[in-house]
Formats: sequence, C-alpha cells, structure tokens
Amino acid sequence: MDNVKAVAQKLRRWFLELALLVLLLGTLWGQAASGSAASQDQASQGQASQSQPLAGEGASATQETIVSSKEAKELFRSVDEILQFASTDTGLPIKHKVKRRLTKRDEVQSYIRKSMKDDKDAKRLERSSAVLKKFGLLPRNFDLPNFLVAMLREQVAGYYDVKTKTVNLLNWVDVEQQKPVLAHELTHALQDQSFGIEKWMKGSAEKTDDKKDDPSPGDIEGDEESAARQAVVEGQAMVVLLDYSLAPTGKTLLESPQIVEALKQGMLVGTADSPAFRDAPIFLKEELTFPYRYGLDFTAALLQAGGKELAYAGAFKDPPKTTRAIMEPETYLAHEKLEPMKMIDMERDFKGYDPFDIGAMGEFDVDVLVEQYAGRDEAGAMYPEWRGGYYFAGRPKRDKSAPIGLLYVSRWSSAAKAAEFAAVYAKSLAQRYRKRQALGTDGKVAEDAPPVDSWRTLRGRHDWLTEEGVVAIEVRGDAVLISESLDDETTKKVEGDFWPEEKAAPGKP
Repeated sequence: MDNVKAVAQKLRRWFLELALLVLLLGTLWGQAASGSAASQDQASQGQASQSQPLAGEGASATQETIVSSKEAKELFRSVDEILQFASTDTGLPIKHKVKRRLTKRDEVQSYIRKSMKDDKDAKRLERSSAVLKKFGLLPRNFDLPNFLVAMLREQVAGYYDVKTKTVNLLNWVDVEQQKPVLAHELTHALQDQSFGIEKWMKGSAEKTDDKKDDPSPGDIEGDEESAARQAVVEGQAMVVLLDYSLAPTGKTLLESPQIVEALKQGMLVGTADSPAFRDAPIFLKEELTFPYRYGLDFTAALLQAGGKELAYAGAFKDPPKTTRAIMEPETYLAHEKLEPMKMIDMERDFKGYDPFDIGAMGEFDVDVLVEQYAGRDEAGAMYPEWRGGYYFAGRPKRDKSAPIGLLYVSRWSSAAKAAEFAAVYAKSLAQRYRKRQALGTDGKVAEDAPPVDSWRTLRGRHDWLTEEGVVAIEVRGDAVLISESLDDETTKKVEGDFWPEEKAAPGKP
C-alpha cells in the first residue's frame, strides 16, 4: 500500500528500535540468567519480564537517567568495538570510522517533528488514513496523526542518520542498555558503507518518482519492493543485535530459536510503558514490526542456506522483490517468478477520479487483512496461497465529498483459494458498513439472501448495497475483482478491462 508504506517506513525508523530493545533485553536476560537458552519455561519467563520497564526507558517519564561525561566517553569508545563485532558477524567490511554524537531527548524529538513535516508526509498521512479506513484496517474514528504524536512521546530512539553518516546515542538511557541498540544501528552503518542504504532502498523506483505529487500505476511495483528491501535492512540488523546480546552466553541466533520466537511475539504485544503501541489496531502493530520480525527470519533462513555471504552482502546484491519472498524465504532461495497480473488502464478507467493511493496488495497485506476479519489461524493458512494483487483508491472529481471509491484485484493459487478469500472479504462488510443489503441480478434488494458470515466460499458475482454505495465481489477462476463505492459506469469499465471476454452468469455462495 504505497502511501501507507511510505509513512510506515519513517515510523519504524523513529519509534521502534528502543522499544524493541526493551522487549529483547527482557527476553534475553530472563533466558540468560539461568546460563541456558534451552527450555520453553525459560522463554515464558523471559516474556513475562518484558512487562517490567528498564531503567532509562519505562522509568524515563518519572526519573530520567542522564549519562555522565565519563559514561559518555565509555559509550563512544564502545562504538568501534561494536562496529568490529558487527563487521565480523556480517562479513561486511569497515571502510571508515563511524561518526558519533550524544543527543538529548528534546533534540531527537525536534528532529522527528521536523521530519514529519518534510516532503509530503502530511498529505500522505491524510490519504493513508482514509484508505486504511476504507479497507477497515483502521477504525473510522481512529486519529492517525494523534497516534503518531503519542508514539513519539513513548518511543524516541537512537538512530543512524544516513545523511550525516552519524550514529546518534542517547544521553538519557543507561550505557549498557544502549550497546545492543548500537549493534543494530552500526549494522546499518556497515550496510550504508558498502551499498548506500538511501539509494539502495529506492530500488527500481529510483527514476523521477521523488518529485511526483500523486500516486500512479508505477507505484505498484515499487510498493512491494520497498517493503521487502526494508525487511532486509532491519532483519540483518536484528540478527546482529541478537548475536551481540547472546555473545556472553556463547550462543548465536541460530542456536537460540526459542528466544527469537519469544522476541517476535513480544514485539506484537508491546510493553506496559508503551500504551499507544500496545493498544494500536492490528494493522499498525503488524505494519510497524514487519521488517523486524519477518526480516529476522529471512536473514536467519539465508544464513542457514548459504552462510554470511548469502545472508548479508548477497541479499543486497540480489534483493527480494516482494513480501512473499520475505515471509517465505524458500521462494526467494528457489528464485520463484510469479506470472505478472493483468494490469488495467487506470488512467482511462478512472478518468473521473482523483487518485488517493495506488499500490500492491502483497502477501503481507493479505495476511493482515485476513487476520483482521477471520483470525490468525486462517490468515496463516491463506497468505501463502496469494499470487498477486493491486488496488486503486480515489474520489470522484465531480464530488469531493463523496466516499472514496476502491478497486481491488487479486490472484490465488487455485480457484478454490480465490473463493475462500472472496468469502473472507465479504464477511468484512459486516464490520465495515452499518448498512449492507444483498442485491439480486435485477439490482433489487434480495430479502432472502443468506448472511455473508455464513459463507465459507464465494463464487461468481455478488453485490451489496451499503451506505457508501455498491460493493461488488466477483470470482472467476483463480482471480477476484472487488469494487466498492465506484459509480456503475466506472465499475463496468474496470470489469471490461480486467475481464474483456463476455461476462459470465452470476454464481451462488
């Protein structure tokens, strides 16, 4: 989801890494205290300890630790030692020393606030929020800007600045607690020295896209690619962070799978001192932690398959292009190539609409969508069956107050899986719209239609009338086409473009 992911990428950099440290150290210390990383009981104890805030983070609201001059010198000296550890762990060379500076909390907050105002973030936030609410991934009354402000207050973190090539350390967090974060951030410094993170992250989108104001069909390819590349960047850094934290025990990430699982679960739960994140909608939790959780597994899978060269430099030289490759590393290792989806002519079909957002609906997006409406187990079973998808969201030019119109097309591993996904999406209508009346083939309300939540599969064409217009879901073979709040003429244009052959007769649930 193009605008959505662009905003989320900045959020991940700003807010999460210190929070992840709290979760990580709670888990690691709970495990390492016994001198072993073996049993599930220990993993559970590690998770339980996550609820206790660490000095300098959870305690910062009432009693903030200020790093002394002596401690600051120690922290500065540790940068070179930890950089060497990260280089040895990844195989990425140290090409030059990394600049370092100690920052105050208000300096970091000021930097973030300034960054939030830069570029087109305000416009992106507005569009992202509207589109997410249309999909039902955010509640209709959810205030995304205020959520970000709350996260800012809770999760100010140290960071590696790719523009100044400087690692920014924190003057209000205990020195020992900052060292694992340094291992993470200095991995970014090594990635930057070898591959230029800022340029590399742009991928195939690095053309003229930086200055364009509005979303376009060209965003679809870059959408998934951007998410996959960020998972590489953050996943590698998470592995180094874990290896550094486990080093005193003589273990590594590959030898401590239960710690990794406890950490990943803890990321989604949040901590007692992070109420904004803990209480956030499923989508935001999943979106913000995606590159850390799945990137960690992706890097670990590559380490097992081909060692450091494949897992680190190799992933930069031959980067994954989709979230499917990240979530299912075996597809990346097998060099899977999915057949491209048929693209409609969006400029022609949506001539009467101002585009809000255009992007891919990848495997990860499907996972979150299905989890939202059908639960974690069904999402885990369904997302591997994804084979492609994209969407358009826009508002009619003639009526700026009209609801956002939405087109979403997807392809699946089989006709049966397409029918299953269509049924899940139909169930979402009960949560997203106050009014939903099934329409018959004559366009009139079908009073005897079965409720959508009783269906396990949906085939053929089905329409519903809602307070925001008609929702149409059509399944043909392994493909699903969904139209929401689009005018009838536009829906027909899209259907004729995506399915140019003669229209099939409507099916039954």
